[in-house]
Amino acid sequence: MQDAAGAVLAAAPCYLKEHSYGEYVFDHAWADAYARAGGAYYPKLQIAAPFTPAPGPRLLVAPGPQEQAARAALIDGLIALRDQTGASSAHVTFATDGEAAALEGAGWLRRTGEQFHFFNEGYGSFEDFLAALASRKRKAIRRERREALAAGLTIERLTGAAITQAHWDAFFAFYMDTGSRKWGSPYLNRRFFSLLGEAMADRVLLVMARRGGRYVAGALNLIGGDALYGRNWGAIEHHPFLHFELCYYQAIDFAIERGLTRVEAGAQGEHKLARGYRAVPTHSAHSFADPRLGRAVATFLARERAEMQEIIRLYGEHAPFRKAAPAAAEMDET
Repeated sequence: MQDAAGAVLAAAPCYLKEHSYGEYVFDHAWADAYARAGGAYYPKLQIAAPFTPAPGPRLLVAPGPQEQAARAALIDGLIALRDQTGASSAHVTFATDGEAAALEGAGWLRRTGEQFHFFNEGYGSFEDFLAALASRKRKAIRRERREALAAGLTIERLTGAAITQAHWDAFFAFYMDTGSRKWGSPYLNRRFFSLLGEAMADRVLLVMARRGGRYVAGALNLIGGDALYGRNWGAIEHHPFLHFELCYYQAIDFAIERGLTRVEAGAQGEHKLARGYRAVPTHSAHSFADPRLGRAVATFLARERAEMQEIIRLYGEHAPFRKAAPAAAEMDET
């Protein structure tokens, strides 16, 4: 959308897709149900950062007195684009709360999900973070960190020019092995990782575990302006608690050292709660060309949203952080 002088007032990244891989807001069941009813769910229109479940602005609108009108026009334009391209639906994923509310107000169906984030409450060190936890949780994390390295593993944190093609070779082997076993179809190829290193090595944190002279596991993170984003993990050897060490504890340690405000560890995994991560809601919005599909999804989302809100509330009640208690109850062991 442009003004009379040709200045861009609003824009949104859009992709026509023939599948639902790499989105992290799962609609495979919707696609399957629509196909069984005789409809064609694909292509669909996706408004997202590809392969990136990091919440952030999706409807890019220039600030100013025309902002509200420009956002409304952009939303209308997405519906028009959906219909012009013959897409069954349009999906704005990992949007901001305000964007989701604006889309909902325009008749889109709002969906609530969850992710797990670590919040840096001004900690000076990992030990400061541990001090904020209940004693039992502190002991558990210290034990896990010891046992993760018990087989003689060492940890390296690499970023920038320190990341070589040999590191990417090793990490790709981890990614393919673990991805094939867990998900069945890893979608990133080896060239992707080289391109990532060439384009933004200073924004990459690669945490690698070495044993007996070779790398055996690794975790890939992206460094944002105020957050660390956990992306991929893989291993060719199994070691108890190594996944927690590479993906969660090393990420927390790095974020504290860099003064980052949070670590976004993605969705899924109640085990993240016990390790200092908190459940937070995520937001998406969906619009369907076929009103019958829209009504069916709306019924599903109403139930799912209520359940998700309750789950997030319960997660908050079981956070590992210290509750108000007599000092003696919180005395830590050495």
